[in-house]
Amino acid sequence: MKTVGVVGAGTMGNGIAHVFAQSGWSVYLADVSAPLLEKALGTIRGNFERQVKKGAVTAEARDEALARIATGTDLASLKDADLVVEAATESQQLKFKLFEDLDRLVRSDAILASNTSSISITALAARTKRPGLVIGMHFMNPVPVMQLVEVIRGQATSDGTTEVVVGIARELGKTPVEVSDYPGFVANRVLMPMINEAVFCLMEGVATAESIDTVMKLGMNHPMGPLALADLIGLDTCLSILDVLHQGLGDDKYRPCPLLKRMVAAGHLGRKVGRGFYSYEK
Repeated sequence: MKTVGVVGAGTMGNGIAHVFAQSGWSVYLADVSAPLLEKALGTIRGNFERQVKKGAVTAEARDEALARIATGTDLASLKDADLVVEAATESQQLKFKLFEDLDRLVRSDAILASNTSSISITALAARTKRPGLVIGMHFMNPVPVMQLVEVIRGQATSDGTTEVVVGIARELGKTPVEVSDYPGFVANRVLMPMINEAVFCLMEGVATAESIDTVMKLGMNHPMGPLALADLIGLDTCLSILDVLHQGLGDDKYRPCPLLKRMVAAGHLGRKVGRGFYSYEK
């Protein structure tokens, strides 16, 4: 297996394309528009430049990896891929449609994986005629740096598919951890309530954003505070995941904080737009 399609060229998608290309895979990165793809390639080049400066990769290896990445807007170009990793926006309806299309367009023995951070793999697989070949590959942000990949088995995911994907994750230099298909899996089921509670603390005036993050960094030895981390993830993504947890588990402890909802409604989504709990406009 040496040809991978990555659907979605955003923060996660371009990072996934980066690590596959660096590991010798031929990559086809797909998205809905050429400007989005050009922006993604710029991000990938910039990340490779940082790796070269740090001595993590050679300039020759960088150039070879970049040459292995092709881009386009036509999902039909993924027809011969061995593996497709969907990394589109965290919208259930969008992902359902993508899996229906991919199932129709991609070779029948190809594995279809989703980088979803919370949506049911079983539900995605049910939109295809190959449920045994559908699996979750939840990479962490930033993908070129973070070691973890949650490997999520749906109700019908085969042992063979799981073994192959675990092996691929290790080949990419990642540490795969198998988890079951429940809302939020493990990473976000634990992380999002912490971020949500930090937003409640801010809304209720318990402390400033800077103070909340400092407490968690210095008191709990977290490398980044929960509010700064929410800005990095994207407040809209955090809200989507909390909605999935709240609806899927039916427990009000996952109820999204009203301040989080208000900030998303205002378009203050974090780093990607220059404003969230902190300002990034400079």
